Amino acid sequence: MEDYLQGCRAALQESRPLHIVLGNEACDLDSMVSALALAFYLAKTTEAEEVFVPVLNINRSELPLRGDNVFFLQKINIPESLLIFRDEIDLHALHQAGQLTLILVDHHVLPKGDAALEEAVAEVLDHRPIEQRHCPPCHVSVELVGSCATLVTERILQGAPEILDRQTAALLHGTIILDCVNMDLKVGKATAKDSKYVEKLEALFPDLPRRNDIFDSLQKAKFDISGLTTEQMLRKDQKTISRQGTKVAISAIYMDLEAFLQRSGLIADLHAFCQAHNCDVLVTMTIFFNTHNEPVRQLAIFCPHAALRMTICGVLEHSHSPSLKLTPAPSAHPHLQAYLQGNTQVSRKKLLPLLQEALSAYFDSIKIPSGQPETEGVCRELADKELDRAGNSLVPGLSQDEEEPPLPPTPMNSLVDECPLDQGLPKLSAEVIFEKCSQISQSQSTAASLSKK
Repeated sequence: MEDYLQGCRAALQESRPLHIVLGNEACDLDSMVSALALAFYLAKTTEAEEVFVPVLNINRSELPLRGDNVFFLQKINIPESLLIFRDEIDLHALHQAGQLTLILVDHHVLPKGDAALEEAVAEVLDHRPIEQRHCPPCHVSVELVGSCATLVTERILQGAPEILDRQTAALLHGTIILDCVNMDLKVGKATAKDSKYVEKLEALFPDLPRRNDIFDSLQKAKFDISGLTTEQMLRKDQKTISRQGTKVAISAIYMDLEAFLQRSGLIADLHAFCQAHNCDVLVTMTIFFNTHNEPVRQLAIFCPHAALRMTICGVLEHSHSPSLKLTPAPSAHPHLQAYLQGNTQVSRKKLLPLLQEALSAYFDSIKIPSGQPETEGVCRELADKELDRAGNSLVPGLSQDEEEPPLPPTPMNSLVDECPLDQGLPKLSAEVIFEKCSQISQSQSTAASLSKK
């Protein structure tokens, strides 16, 4: 694999047609490894004059946000310098020059910005339900398994098992185990095919790491935020909602809120983040387990505009469906309100409708007539300027993810209560893991209390 990747980088310096194997925009471990391994297989089994190059569909600067990717590359001894990222190759220029063929892996929907590339797509290999309206008109291979790496492994072992080296096998093996939550039958993420190909890889390479060891190390790396800047921490697991041009960013951070608030230069970093991402409000939900292995959630609402901040805080404090059971926590800055969240079952997903409600309440309070033009944002000094700017058409609140065809979010494994194949594979989020673990922790505590009685 390493020698192959060195050749890919050299091929970029030549002016020749390229077959690009492109993962999805989340660039989670499954997407990255599937792109690397499928391109490797195609390069080894196709005519020599054709060049297959895997491209990671993020900028190089974003790789540190994917801790499990970074960890696994180091563990498998693949230098990051050999990888090719989206900001290092101009796919649109290649397409215009007639030198681009695309193979999509771990996704089948191109975002609006890449719509022109759809006619260059020659093949799709994916493991999520097809979006018929957006799927390219080419050969599409889709099977609802737990990990796309399983389908790539199947392609290799059925087509040319002799090319599989230990390095590539280790990448595929660890990725399937992480995606399928260590093949846990109670979780229901792994299908029979996922289990089959994990076992085949282990039979071919008996010295592969033990499943528990590789799962635990990758899972730990996924949640590790040490070494990240504040901006990177906020961007690692972020969602955005909007209403009438006012944007609210909601970031999940896996650490104690008190420690987060004590970061050097935090307020300046929060201001800079809002400015860079055109956000009027930044809501941070911190998530961790305490020394008793009990789940803890905390909230911080940062917004320089007092009326908007007070409206949001009021809605969250007085919500009954669900009740967050908020307790104000100390905050040294007037633009930031912090809380301890007593109801740990209220995840960020459940918080989003409350924030939409808060935005509606805010605009009702400043009496923007229905049908007025959209505002550009409200994190400004005076409400009368907001009314003057209440500019263009009323836009209902939307998650940022809903503005374009569905794409996978920043990757985290999910623990689900039902078989994911019932309604297609679920979108993955770190909070799903936390919520499931929280439920398990609480049920164990309840059981222990009953047994004592």
